[in-house]
Amino acid sequence: YLGGAPAGPAGTGKTETVKDLAKGVGNKYVVMNCGEGLDYRAMGTIFSGLSQTGFWGCFDEFNRINPAVLSVVASQIKSIQTCLSLKKDTVNLLETDMRLIKTVGIFVTMNPGYAGRSELPDNLKALFRPVTMVVPDMALICEIMLMSEGFNGARVLAKKMTRLYQLASEQLSKQYHYDFKLRALKAVLVMAGRLKRAYQKTLAEDVVLMRALRDINMPKFVFEDVPLFRGLIQDLFPGLQCDRVGYADLKECVVKDLEKNKMRHSNEADFDQQVDKIIQLFETMDTRHTTMVVGPTGGGKSVVINTLNRSLGAWKDAKMVMSVINAKAITVNELYGVLDPVSRDWTDGLLSKIFREMNEEVTGKKAEIRWIVFDGDVDAEWVENMNSVMDDNKLLTLTNGERISLKKNCLLLFEVGDLHYASPATVSRCGMVYVDPKNLGYLPFFERWCNKKMPEGETKVESDQLLGEELVESLMELYKKYVPPLMDLIYEGVYQDEIMPPLQQVTAKTNLNLIQ
Repeated sequence: YLGGAPAGPAGTGKTETVKDLAKGVGNKYVVMNCGEGLDYRAMGTIFSGLSQTGFWGCFDEFNRINPAVLSVVASQIKSIQTCLSLKKDTVNLLETDMRLIKTVGIFVTMNPGYAGRSELPDNLKALFRPVTMVVPDMALICEIMLMSEGFNGARVLAKKMTRLYQLASEQLSKQYHYDFKLRALKAVLVMAGRLKRAYQKTLAEDVVLMRALRDINMPKFVFEDVPLFRGLIQDLFPGLQCDRVGYADLKECVVKDLEKNKMRHSNEADFDQQVDKIIQLFETMDTRHTTMVVGPTGGGKSVVINTLNRSLGAWKDAKMVMSVINAKAITVNELYGVLDPVSRDWTDGLLSKIFREMNEEVTGKKAEIRWIVFDGDVDAEWVENMNSVMDDNKLLTLTNGERISLKKNCLLLFEVGDLHYASPATVSRCGMVYVDPKNLGYLPFFERWCNKKMPEGETKVESDQLLGEELVESLMELYKKYVPPLMDLIYEGVYQDEIMPPLQQVTAKTNLNLIQ
């Protein structure tokens, strides 16, 4: 009557193994995401529900519960297992006799060694069969998924895919937001299947897979890794060329929106890169329901998100709803809600209320696309409670037992500087788009400032805030003469043809700070 306790790193299939076993024996199961907010009474309520229905309970991230609570939970699980072994029909939980159905099972999954996790007490460890997950056979999984998507040369293509990911993890730079494990592989396979069905008659199988690998992975690479990854793809698919195509109508909407907001600048190559970054975000959000836009200040993360939001509304003729939350500005209880330890009254949190409203049925005739945007740092303290939302379960589990499902028209977005404090479990669950300030530079900000000061017919802006065309042209000439050489001297230590140490007393963090 012991449950199982699979343990292993992120993306090894702990929860999926429990779910598949439940399906295999024909039993219903419930997945719960555990966190610090759970106390012994909340856990007792869940156990009483499981014992009365005979369902299996899979408690994800079980070692995130406080150690003091785990000791009491151990006695609750022990009483269920004792009653099962004695073949009793009832079990006493929370000082109440409950009906006990013999098919009940309790399983826990654990990620060892990450922040916010504790060791299980010995009396609790003894109640589960320990299972250590092995590293999944990626080549075999790829081959099976490619076959199921309709690829004839699945075996050869699977070897190329896994080899590419192995080389990328070894040769590219080490970044916190890079992930080349199973979940990243699955996203590529899903997109490859979609492309295969769309271009079945026009594109060969290897070209389809190469395009999927490039379009899914390129958005997340930093500036220096892009040519390296292109070289790896060319080595594995020699002689193949596949230009970026598709979404011409969306691209047109994006360009119109940028021009309307005076964000078009003189460097056409950089402008095309910015438009392509917005399309990359759309493609990533199309394959993953949770996406992180990562990059230092000044890269244009907010512009990319807001432009895509407005352009999608125009392209799909849909109503766009976007809620922005800074999760680090409030406590975890204020974010997810809290259960009063004495009265058991539930107080809704900011995210639980917004999440519930965003996942209600659409009432109007017009289609709605809803985004929940988390603008701020991501760390294991608050984001781990959303692990069950970010993976394939798409389910927010609250400490009062409420379970809110993520609908298809609702997507999650994170706008974050870096993922230094995020656990691998979080990183592997999300699609990544890296917005690098090196691609944009500081010229577009200066040009937009000039464009906003230019008079346009009957403008409502005060006349003393406007600049004449001649003055703007003079400013641009002065800019080209002085600003780039000064920036090179301050930040790189380059003056004309000489290289010297950068200036030590400058406190501005980025070149954009100086331009402002």
